Amino acid sequence: MKKRIVVIGSGFAGLTAASYLAKAGHDVTLLEKNKQTGGRAAVWQDQGFTFDMGPSWYWMPEVFEEFFADFGQKVSDHYELKRLDPGYKIEFKNDQSIIVPAQLDALKKAFEEREKGSGARLEAFLKDAEYKYHTAMADYVSRLSDSFTEFLEPKLMIKALQLNLFSSLRKAVRKEFKDPLLVSLLEFPVLFLGSTPDKTPALYSMMNYADLVKGTWYPMGGMYEIVKGFTKVAERAGVKILCDHEVTAINTKDNLIVSVSTKHGVIETDAVISGADYRHTEQVLLNKEARVYSNEYWEKRTMSPSALLYYVGLNKKVDGLLHHTLFFDEDFEDHAKEIYENPRWPKRPLFYMSAASKTDPSVAPEGSENLVFLIPLAPGLTDSDEEREKYFNIMFDRLEKRLGQTLRDSIVVKRSYAMRDFESDYHSFKGNAYGLANTLMQTAFLKPKIKSSKIKNLLYTGQLTVPGPGVPPAIISGRIAANELDKLIKKGYL
Repeated sequence: MKKRIVVIGSGFAGLTAASYLAKAGHDVTLLEKNKQTGGRAAVWQDQGFTFDMGPSWYWMPEVFEEFFADFGQKVSDHYELKRLDPGYKIEFKNDQSIIVPAQLDALKKAFEEREKGSGARLEAFLKDAEYKYHTAMADYVSRLSDSFTEFLEPKLMIKALQLNLFSSLRKAVRKEFKDPLLVSLLEFPVLFLGSTPDKTPALYSMMNYADLVKGTWYPMGGMYEIVKGFTKVAERAGVKILCDHEVTAINTKDNLIVSVSTKHGVIETDAVISGADYRHTEQVLLNKEARVYSNEYWEKRTMSPSALLYYVGLNKKVDGLLHHTLFFDEDFEDHAKEIYENPRWPKRPLFYMSAASKTDPSVAPEGSENLVFLIPLAPGLTDSDEEREKYFNIMFDRLEKRLGQTLRDSIVVKRSYAMRDFESDYHSFKGNAYGLANTLMQTAFLKPKIKSSKIKNLLYTGQLTVPGPGVPPAIISGRIAANELDKLIKKGYL
């Protein structure tokens, strides 16, 4: 039953899929386009600064724990995990802000101070979110979602109604809370899902439970420590990892993959799981006859935002910074429309800032600060150096004004990263940063399928298929794809 399997892409989904397949006894080769594993969870070092270039939020810690446990290991075998307290801060207009404490009682008190009765309503809201979280994780998130028939079980249909799949998160939040700051706090996590609150199913209030109850964490040394841990697991399981091995073609014969071509040569294989960009895999790596979705199909998808990122090293310490800060000091609705309805560079962008050096001295030289900034943007915009510099100045002016101090003369490291970099480094469709938006019409079996319906030994994993964008969903996606491929092999279909 041992098969030769190629996994394309060493993001979290690819590393996960490769590890489980090697554990099942297969001969697994993991091909990575770039010079380091991790995909978008890359790391960049310069002048003593260590920048996480991709994900910076660590939520849903049990997903990481379960992965390591499946290989007889623990999170603590690979990195030290620290819960952030406060979790983060949100800056609003008129010098207003909310600091989100780790303790629920303290959070309820903060809610109550802004809106009478909201503390008790928050507790009830989070109880409902907890139910959605555990139900979704147990009954929905880990499904193959190959067909709507998977969800026709009576108990699942009843649960779908209980989970508010057909109502919006905005409606669920605003039914309980009126204060605009509290509303923003509860709606913001969907930014990581690539959609707006009015287009995101109320099911995703489960993210409020993940955020406010399960907490915001940080792996000391930086997020790339997780990648190192996953890479070690894969290697110990027997995965052969080849970096700097971009796949240039997937070769088929009689509706079966027989090999993949790389710039270093051809590798014969019995099956492929692609963790590369789904659209790139189909439209570029496969011949036309092997494609399930057309280019027109992809053009009609609602993509998550892209992102304009800046990696900035300061040669001094800065008072008043938390590890995570969201700058909602401009109009959320206007910025959202400039992403989803009328794609354009935003007039007054919201932005996010990470200051990991406030938690972890190892990521910056002594007496320095490590800052990462992110402005969400509509995918597919024309990306120029002039636009990047313009938006850096817009953002930095607001930061300096908030802090009441000058920072520009302390910048010793500065790098920007945006659409053209996502496209170049990851073949990301329209330069998107997160994948498909989690709208109702792009949920579960309505997403591009994990299994190709034309090539029976080709499967997909990652943020453009089930279950969706984010690091924990990518890990889950890798496990689903690996288990499905192993099942097909054991049943003798391959």
